[in-house]
Amino acid sequence: MRIGVLALQGDFEEHCAVLRRLGVEPREVRLPEHLEGLDGLIIPGGESTTIGKLAARFGLLDALRRLADAIPVWGTCGGLVFLAKDVGMDQPLLGIMDMVVERNAFGRQVDSFEADLEIRGIEGGGFHGVFIRAPVIKEVGPKVDVLCRLADGRIVAAKQGHVLVTSFHPELTADDRLHKYFLDIVAGEKN
Repeated sequence: MRIGVLALQGDFEEHCAVLRRLGVEPREVRLPEHLEGLDGLIIPGGESTTIGKLAARFGLLDALRRLADAIPVWGTCGGLVFLAKDVGMDQPLLGIMDMVVERNAFGRQVDSFEADLEIRGIEGGGFHGVFIRAPVIKEVGPKVDVLCRLADGRIVAAKQGHVLVTSFHPELTADDRLHKYFLDIVAGEKN
């Protein structure tokens, strides 16, 4: 299984470490040719505006859009923002997921928090979510499947076809279940 991790900015090394724990050697993606032959791609958290600008500079925007049509893609935090159709601001987006996103929905860095989450499709009890300047999904289109809401109803995980998004950082915990969930999506598409 060949899983790429967009390595332009943000915590791509943490995702790579989880993949290695799960027996998958990741490929860091910085240029369009790094996308060839991938079975799945993770877009990590980070500064979504910076990720978008760097993706545009390195000629990745159209290549990433075509790739997301063909193989599973998972965006975490800033990666979720980058995948959205609308964030209410002018910044480079892939526009793949039919959702409206509010960036930094919980406030500044000092407002970061952790919460136990019940995520549909993830067995074994609550998942400890780490939220750092996290976005929330304000609206979803009819093809988007909501997987998790906070107690106040705000959406923090969703799936549209083979595109998965989470507004928190699973790569910053020792819990590998979400990465396994994504790898199962990838394996399901390969078969």
